[in-house]
Amino acid sequence: MNLRSTSRLIFKGVKLLSARAVTVRSMAYSIEERGSQYSLDYRVYFKKGDKYVSPFHDVPLYANAEKTVYNAIMEVPRWSNAKMEISVADKLNPIKQDVKKGKARFVSNVFPYHGYMWNYGALPQTWEDPSHMDPNTNCKGDNDPLDVCEIGYRVAKRGEVRQVKVLGCVALIDEGETDWKVLAIDVTDPLAEKLNDVSDIETEMPGFLAATVEWFTKYKVPAGKPKNNFAFNGKAMDKDFTTRIVAETHDQWEKLMKNQHSDPTSISRANTTVAGDYLVSQTDAAGVVATSPPPAPDTPIDPIVDKWHYVQ
Repeated sequence: MNLRSTSRLIFKGVKLLSARAVTVRSMAYSIEERGSQYSLDYRVYFKKGDKYVSPFHDVPLYANAEKTVYNAIMEVPRWSNAKMEISVADKLNPIKQDVKKGKARFVSNVFPYHGYMWNYGALPQTWEDPSHMDPNTNCKGDNDPLDVCEIGYRVAKRGEVRQVKVLGCVALIDEGETDWKVLAIDVTDPLAEKLNDVSDIETEMPGFLAATVEWFTKYKVPAGKPKNNFAFNGKAMDKDFTTRIVAETHDQWEKLMKNQHSDPTSISRANTTVAGDYLVSQTDAAGVVATSPPPAPDTPIDPIVDKWHYVQ
């Protein structure tokens, strides 16, 4: 599918969780791409219907009344290298490409992995508070939404909003900050009924958890950084533990939006549906989008991005 389309349908309501059917709220999102993909001016804005929304603040965390299915914003499709993420600092929090030394950032291919080994994204309405010392890791939060690794078979599209079930997590310590990586699977995936906790991943996908830890351990080494470390010696924590982490970071987000937290100047809380001091009109939201350059052809990618890196 051509990613240069300025607007596309992202998802429809889905069903199923574990052995019983679960009603999932039906909602449809689209994206509007601005600028040139793989350049510093590239932005992906979100809409619900014809209204602009923030993927950080306006997309609900929970996709069903039972709070057992979660919405997940897909930032990086599996097997791709462009380091895309929700911008917490920009108004309406568009997805944009991370920057390294003034250039668009791409993750290295650390043999035998090509790009990201899962669909990578974020859980909306969560926030890892940089002033909160996590008792599990003895490190503070990284000031971002929770990261999520969606492990289903279908390669995601950037900006897709998927409904997932949480299975577990690993606790990456990234440059002294807690950076939880939530493991989840699309509820429509053929394996979803069999995967209900982190232990099921090893049963149905042997070696996958070890490969996940290895990827996060090594992926920054080609850029000259040391290997990453983990809390719990890299052990993947179970579903119950992970859902508590998700709930805690959702609570931290709620306090952020209710001004029950010291004002973090690096966070834009502008939203179009969440009541509060940071609500903006659709006219203002459209004005934010209009400040980005119009869609343009993709910026060529340096072939060096495809290089294999071998990390001992």
